[in-house]
Amino acid sequence: MPWGMGRGKGRGRRRKMRFIGLIPEIKHFYPARPPIGPPQPPIFMTYEEFEALRLVDYEGLTQEEAGRRMGVSRGTVWRALSSARKKVAQMLVEGRELIILAQGNEVPKTQSSDDEE
Repeated sequence: MPWGMGRGKGRGRRRKMRFIGLIPEIKHFYPARPPIGPPQPPIFMTYEEFEALRLVDYEGLTQEEAGRRMGVSRGTVWRALSSARKKVAQMLVEGRELIILAQGNEVPKTQSSDDEE
């Protein structure tokens, strides 16, 4: 049996749940002008990437603090933040639309669970 094929679970372990403090109300951004050349595919950003960007760049938290809020490691925050920054830069430079989507492993964090920290 090939590696990763046993027990029907696929490769690796399941992704950890991510706590999201703010589900974005606006999930779709369009360039102001229509594309000059042929239309390019949209860029997709996950809630996890959005939350890392919000916590570190908008709220000014360290990656360690953001990781604690999201319930993940600092390394996971770093990867999500790096990916989010690249996608925002790509959207601005190339004039492409950006769509923010859930992955299915996000949990909205309630105000009461923020107070416990």
